[in-house]
Amino acid sequence: MRALIVDDEARVRKAVRLLVDWERHGIDEIEEAESGTEAIERIRIMRPAIVIMDMMMEAGNGLELMAWVSEFAVSVKFIVVSGHDDFDFVRHTVRHGGIDYILKPIDPEAINAAVSKAVTSWNQEEQGRNTQQQQNIQLNEFKPIYGERLLSSLIDEPITAEASLRRLRLEGVVPESVVSGRLMLLQMDTGDGPLFKRFGNDSDLLHYAIVNICNEFMKNGKRGVAFRYWGAPAEIAIILWENSEAATELIVDINQGIYYTLQRRVHWGVGNAGLLPQSLPIQYEEADAALRHRNLLKPEDYVHSNNTDITPSKGSFSNMSDDWKTSVMSGQPVQLQATSKRWIEELSRSGIVTPEMLSLWKADALLFRSQLLRENVGDDAENAITAFESSDVLHPAPFTNGYSFSLFAWRDWSYDFMLRLSQELLSWQGSEFKTMSQIVKYIEKHYMSDLSLQEVARHFSVSREYISRKFKQEQGINFSDYIAKYRIDKAKLLLENPHFKISQISEMVGFRDVKYFSKVFKKQEGMTPQGYRGK
Repeated sequence: MRALIVDDEARVRKAVRLLVDWERHGIDEIEEAESGTEAIERIRIMRPAIVIMDMMMEAGNGLELMAWVSEFAVSVKFIVVSGHDDFDFVRHTVRHGGIDYILKPIDPEAINAAVSKAVTSWNQEEQGRNTQQQQNIQLNEFKPIYGERLLSSLIDEPITAEASLRRLRLEGVVPESVVSGRLMLLQMDTGDGPLFKRFGNDSDLLHYAIVNICNEFMKNGKRGVAFRYWGAPAEIAIILWENSEAATELIVDINQGIYYTLQRRVHWGVGNAGLLPQSLPIQYEEADAALRHRNLLKPEDYVHSNNTDITPSKGSFSNMSDDWKTSVMSGQPVQLQATSKRWIEELSRSGIVTPEMLSLWKADALLFRSQLLRENVGDDAENAITAFESSDVLHPAPFTNGYSFSLFAWRDWSYDFMLRLSQELLSWQGSEFKTMSQIVKYIEKHYMSDLSLQEVARHFSVSREYISRKFKQEQGINFSDYIAKYRIDKAKLLLENPHFKISQISEMVGFRDVKYFSKVFKKQEGMTPQGYRGK
């Protein structure tokens, strides 16, 4: 904390320095001035918290200094030290907010008590100033968010839209005279990595920059207002109320401003002008539909409306699903590349590709993936799907509504998608083959015991259904028939030894009932065990 001693007598200034316990009061910087005029200059530079001043000085007296402090340095707390016991001086001190009026010669207790009171008062007021400043900062941060929410509610909340519009009028956001407007919608490309990187990958900061650019062309609210639409994280909206017919010209100007600042031009959906606020939900649907139906093969067209854009046939991914399946199952990069190329040709065959088409085809591709994994992985399909979806984070599809659309990017994505799917299938199928080989070895090792499908499933931590299905696929015979055949084959070898009884052989190969053993043996070999031994 800083203090300034003002007196035209050096000995008085020295006395104040010696009498005040500065350290106890938390004052660590003390300066001096010889006159009121010099004190004003020192106060402007050093901004002290406390001023201890004389009343009568040759150059700039105490009354003038007090008046200046009370008008231009209101946070300063001052104490008057004077040799004149004059009621008018005391009255002026009180009127200008002085802490105390102390007569010379200076009493140490009196001056320290006055300084303590001044410091306490300054600290309390400083805390209040800091609190108010923080509140102002929070309010300034909150105001744009509050405004965005109110403006977004005009679109999303028809029931409260009238109340929100009244509030926006009171706040001066929407002029009282405005009764109609036109909604324009801008969608950011969330796949534009280089642009997001320029803003530290902070999407809020990027949106803030673009909203500011847009509002520069709104002439500080005279033409309309731009805001971040809360209903969709990648959208910025403009409500244009002055000369709404000139929306196209305005978009050209804004795009030029965005290009000058960010080296990007963006696409806009435009609704039909109508009364505020009741027309805004419909206008939003019109603008959103216009963006979804715009032709991505014509990137130079930046303004889109439902009145002018063509809604193409959506096509069908099913035309390509067989090709995708054949390529994925082959696992051959050359075949995958050829399929990716054909997919893009099929996608753009009509000369029109829209964001809506891309979304549908992408959804169909994901559905194709799930179905193929379920067909070929069996009970572990859900685990395989989850593993694949995790890798999608590192291999995302291009943004379907991006302003940086590229057929080549989608071709590369489809190739990578099919290649990863093929590798996933090979990985799971390789694991299954290994598991089935282990099951066969387990049967051959334990065939003489009471071996059941349930026991084998429990041993390998898989389901009975999975083993039953995969065993038939891999071995061409069901599980129980395989065990029976293996046991009978072993029994045939043992029957060549005349010293073993039929009952002994039955138990040695896993049959606990000799009659059942004979029945199974005859079914497989066409004769009884005794007949087989005697032939």
